[in-house]
Amino acid sequence: MNSVLACNGLGKTFDEGGTPLQILRAIDFSVAVGERIAIMGASGSGKSTLLQLLGGLDVPTTGEIMIAGKSLGSLSPVQLGRLRNRELGFVYQFHHLLPEFTAVENVAMPLLVAGKRPADARVRAEELLGRVGLAARLTHKPAELSGGERQRAAVARALVTRPACVLADEPTGNLDRYNAEQVYDLMLELNEELGTSFLIATHDPLIAERMDRIVRLEDGHLIE
Repeated sequence: MNSVLACNGLGKTFDEGGTPLQILRAIDFSVAVGERIAIMGASGSGKSTLLQLLGGLDVPTTGEIMIAGKSLGSLSPVQLGRLRNRELGFVYQFHHLLPEFTAVENVAMPLLVAGKRPADARVRAEELLGRVGLAARLTHKPAELSGGERQRAAVARALVTRPACVLADEPTGNLDRYNAEQVYDLMLELNEELGTSFLIATHDPLIAERMDRIVRLEDGHLIE
């Protein structure tokens, strides 16, 4: 199968007061088109670091990362930003919606950054918000939405550019069980409908069991 995201020999070492701290070691990994993968591991095992590296938000100490067949190390910052905006979506534990903008404005933002016409961006954003059950909340700001609604809006924003892969870091860690299930049901539906790959870091074994594949981070190594 074709991979939308891959890495070879990936490693990351941080400098802790002059002492090297190796978080990730020689990781080889790929995400196939439409695949759903859960990353599990103890707190501090490097799950968030791995997602940041794979998403081009941080630079590895060793190894290579490929997104849509392009090596990130060969791209300029502008090229990397364009590739990331086009091919990847991001969902975090905290929604990161901009408080001064409405739900539809927040969801349309990645399309505007990509140079789409505002009218077209709004139509697409409204379509996605309707798809995630927020058609009646388009003009509400984040403070006027519930926690579950804010996270559903964040999922819509991640998918609005029709990315090849969504990277989600504990996307329901701040929600109760009911709202967590609702958000994951939505992500799985959209995965099947749009063919988007999902790479999800989670502590929740019930969520992980619903993925196609589970990998674990232990002592800096990725174990399948």
